[in-house]
Amino acid sequence: MSNTLTPVRIGRYTIPNRLVMAPMTRSRASDDGVVGDLTVTYYAQRATAGLIISEGVFPSALGKGYVHTPGIETAEQVAAWKKVTDAVHARGGRIFMQMMHSGRISHPALLNGATPVAPSAIPPAGQAWTSAGQVDFVTPRALSTEEVAGVIDEYRQATRRAIEAGFDGVELHGASGYLPEQFLSSGSNQRQDQYGGSVENRARFMLDTLDAMIAEAGADRVGLKISPEMNYNSITDADPQQTYRHLVEQLRGKGLAYLHVALFGTQTDYHGMLRPLFGGTYLIGSGLTQQSAEAILAEGKAEATVFGAAFLANPDLPERFRQDAALNQPDRSTFFAPPTAQGYIDYPALDTAEVA
Repeated sequence: MSNTLTPVRIGRYTIPNRLVMAPMTRSRASDDGVVGDLTVTYYAQRATAGLIISEGVFPSALGKGYVHTPGIETAEQVAAWKKVTDAVHARGGRIFMQMMHSGRISHPALLNGATPVAPSAIPPAGQAWTSAGQVDFVTPRALSTEEVAGVIDEYRQATRRAIEAGFDGVELHGASGYLPEQFLSSGSNQRQDQYGGSVENRARFMLDTLDAMIAEAGADRVGLKISPEMNYNSITDADPQQTYRHLVEQLRGKGLAYLHVALFGTQTDYHGMLRPLFGGTYLIGSGLTQQSAEAILAEGKAEATVFGAAFLANPDLPERFRQDAALNQPDRSTFFAPPTAQGYIDYPALDTAEVA
């Protein structure tokens, strides 16, 4: 049997295959961050993934970073997500919610006029996506030490709400230049308190946030995504190998469900460095094919593999792998769009009855 189609243990769950659906922003929520019936269908269609990791969800209103992205702060948002998890579970699937606080990668137009927050008042290069189109990022407001504790508690409360909404677990988005990575990276964190300066201090926000999430869900229902040297959203670090080595060393005793590592363009073998340090279930993603995923699993480099656009365009990806069937090609023009079915829930699945 294909390596990708064998069961594996992730946290407290045994999942039926090693094909994990990556978190992918789709921008189909309402202005109030509420997902609708199209999103229910979208995730239910993909419930044969071993595990679905949802699109990034803001834990509190100040964490919103893009127009039409969903939240998990209000009762209405929780109720809407409950329809999603019920639909996934009805088809035998598992789904984790990715917690994504954008920090400085936001704009007052997305925050009811509030200034985005960050570890330090250092503006990123680039533009924010708002209802009026792309606008230049602003200089963020540095969080006080007391406010940092408040943001960590927002993650804790959001984790509780995600579990109430029926999610099987949660993933902390620690990559792509969002708030946790802004604290972790020396280029965006120039604080003088216990959350800045040394690598031990810069890693503290991410580690404290994970602890808060663990307190609500249990370690075996909490995962972490990182992407060393991705350098997205103006993130830079003076010594990324030291930074990520330290971070993952601190994760080893926490008993996390998994560590999800996506690499883009770096020449450093971070997988070879980090997996032994972590010592737990390790997920590899970014640009995989069926053949490369098979090789990763056969060589023992990871317990599971993570697919993004392939799942977006192929709701029945595990069955296509099983049959060695051709894949639908994703339409990139519809990746981020108003809440319509086109490019979202209209990708065809195989007619398995006809094939049989």
